[in-house]
Amino acid sequence: MAKTNIRQQITDQFIHALEQGTRPWRCTWDQSQTFNIPVNLSTGDDYHGINVAILWAMQLDQKYSTGHWLTYRQAQKLGGQVRKDEHSTPAVFYKAIEKETDEVDADGEAVTEQIRIMRRFNVFNLDQIDGLDAPDPRPRFGFEPIEAVERIVNATGITVLHGGARACYQPNTDIITIPDRDRFSSAADYSVTVLHELAHATKTRDRCNRPKYEASVRKGAYAFEELVAEMTATYAMSALGLHGQTFEDSAGYIDYWLSILKEDQSAIFRAAAQAETAYQWLIGHLRTQETPRAA
Repeated sequence: MAKTNIRQQITDQFIHALEQGTRPWRCTWDQSQTFNIPVNLSTGDDYHGINVAILWAMQLDQKYSTGHWLTYRQAQKLGGQVRKDEHSTPAVFYKAIEKETDEVDADGEAVTEQIRIMRRFNVFNLDQIDGLDAPDPRPRFGFEPIEAVERIVNATGITVLHGGARACYQPNTDIITIPDRDRFSSAADYSVTVLHELAHATKTRDRCNRPKYEASVRKGAYAFEELVAEMTATYAMSALGLHGQTFEDSAGYIDYWLSILKEDQSAIFRAAAQAETAYQWLIGHLRTQETPRAA
């Protein structure tokens, strides 16, 4: 039996979604909960990187009501039971292994290097499990979501200027320009646009030091950076319990993204990892200001 290529399998899922006109990393369902990044119900830990997009896509496709997930054994340990004929969702983690190289050190010992190997595991949404209830939404920050966006902007120290009809980040001046607030249909739409441009600004060496993506396809590097920025903004908006549409619709990028994914099966994994780093950098500025709550 041929070994399953998990990278290609997941990439194909994203390609299929994009070909249907759906951006699978978008959190588009009802966001009534305080925090919508997928979370493991057993450990309380948030999922990271490509797993966020994978689990969001499955939640959207199956219309699950919760972002809580468990492995089969975790569900049993908590007293739950996965219902018969329910199908699991694949997720991934990386395991570091040591491999000898052809080099030797000064003592004549073989030099080893660490290699990260991707491994697959399977999870079930809480909606697929009997006997367990979803916990109450967990508040994450001590202030309102829109206020939180303003705090992030101020804390990063990146200059944001308002005016004009376009939103963009100017690398040569390290300045973001955003249309005036009254040009947006909602505060959430304004917020996602600011976060998208802040995501671009995280690529500098003194922030997240994001490497340039090398691609042979037309506008590949540009489209990849837009993908990272969109995913970063989506992660941040979801963390704040917000949903908004970017001022500049990214539908035009879908063809470019498809070209990248069809050329490079690791592209979506790299984009998700870089978006995770950028998202954590932005939210980290908020966490350092969090208002202590009374006991």
